[in-house]
Amino acid sequence: MQNHRTVFFISDRTGITAEMLGHSLITQFEGIEFKRITLPFIDTLDKAHQVADRIRRTAEAEGARPLVFSTFVKDEIRDIIHISQAHVIDFFEAFIEPLEAELKQESSHTVGKSHSIENYHEYNTRIEAVNFAMAHDDGVKPSDLDSADIVLVGVSRSGKTPTCLYLALQYGIKAANYPLTPDDFDQPGLPKPLQPFRHKLFGLTISPERLSQIRSERKPDSRYASLDNCRFEVAEAEALYRNASVPHLNTTSKSIEELASTILHKANLNRKIY
Repeated sequence: MQNHRTVFFISDRTGITAEMLGHSLITQFEGIEFKRITLPFIDTLDKAHQVADRIRRTAEAEGARPLVFSTFVKDEIRDIIHISQAHVIDFFEAFIEPLEAELKQESSHTVGKSHSIENYHEYNTRIEAVNFAMAHDDGVKPSDLDSADIVLVGVSRSGKTPTCLYLALQYGIKAANYPLTPDDFDQPGLPKPLQPFRHKLFGLTISPERLSQIRSERKPDSRYASLDNCRFEVAEAEALYRNASVPHLNTTSKSIEELASTILHKANLNRKIY
């Protein structure tokens, strides 16, 4: 068995769908090193022939058929890519025809429906959510949280900012974040700026060891990054969550995707975009 294979993600548009679904499949195969190549906007016959030639050359050079994950709407382009020198999985071909049969209706065969700005309402919702997350990062404008869908709370470097941005980009959720500092722990109860928004709060915590490691990359040999200080801040933050009945989640071993999805579910938020 070869321990390395080349994988092509190709599409007539962005390639995001092919990448996402294809990546989910190949991660199930441990011990194989995958070389990933994404080729978006293959939307003409000439481009398709060039890609097919590249795949053939790769197969010949490596002595193994590349894996090809694709999402092509047009049959004539799909036919060019379906070559014997590759193992091709076309997600549209696999799923569109069964859906057409079940729904008793032909699909529109429109290129770029899933990742485009054709639906301006959804597109604007995404952009507004991203702008909101950036404008309300690290406690900026804490008095302007009325329009927030959720406010993530946690100590510095516990994962608030990337999670907020992912919630905005993938789900259209307006997420703000508020950093807990040692000054907040000197006061009883929730920090004053958060008190009116108790129902929107969701806490993030993290293991002190992991937090110290992350902070050390930013400020090595500092009190900010010391393990003792990290233990103190995490313990105080978790005590605050418990005392104020703020739902919270440990970020230590979770990806941003897992965090966002879990928060969406636990906070009973409805995604606004697809």
